[in-house]
Amino acid sequence: MSTPAGGAAAVPGPGAALVLIDLQNVFAHPPSPWAAPGWATALAGVRRLLPAFAGRTVFTRYVAPERPQGAWRPYFEAWPFALVPPDDPLYAVVDELADAAAGAPTVTATTFGKWGAELDAATGAAPELVLAGVSTDCCVLSTALAAADAGRRVLVVEDACAGASDADHARALDAMRLYAPLVEVTTVDAVLAGR
Repeated sequence: MSTPAGGAAAVPGPGAALVLIDLQNVFAHPPSPWAAPGWATALAGVRRLLPAFAGRTVFTRYVAPERPQGAWRPYFEAWPFALVPPDDPLYAVVDELADAAAGAPTVTATTFGKWGAELDAATGAAPELVLAGVSTDCCVLSTALAAADAGRRVLVVEDACAGASDADHARALDAMRLYAPLVEVTTVDAVLAGR
């Protein structure tokens, strides 16, 4: 269940996989309009988590579709800067994590939510997923709910995530707390204490 005020934060079991969601230049660095203001905090949390999940880490990347269809058409009319090829530096994993990403599976998708057959396979038989990354209110939320629906226990590390704004980050965490015990919000310290 969700962490009550003053209660203990959720701790993953020994077989958990760390899923690092969309830690890319497009969400990290201004002048990108998608840069998350809490990026530095999220990156620091992710860097603390990485050693505890050696060999059990998966990165994800969001990329724009080559030809947006349906509701994605007006979306990209509003955000034309993002209509670049998947190998554009905008969509690269940030330099600070390039070494970690080079040795880990990476799931690339044109959807906000990254849960699906590819992420399922990349995380193997891990009964639990520890999620960190950006944006809490978009790609993290979409991935968490779909993975929980598929039967995985999901822990979202609040101080290793960042939203489109601090308020959006907090609202998304509150929404995910409603899904306990399928989705639980935790902290870097709690995750590391359980390793």
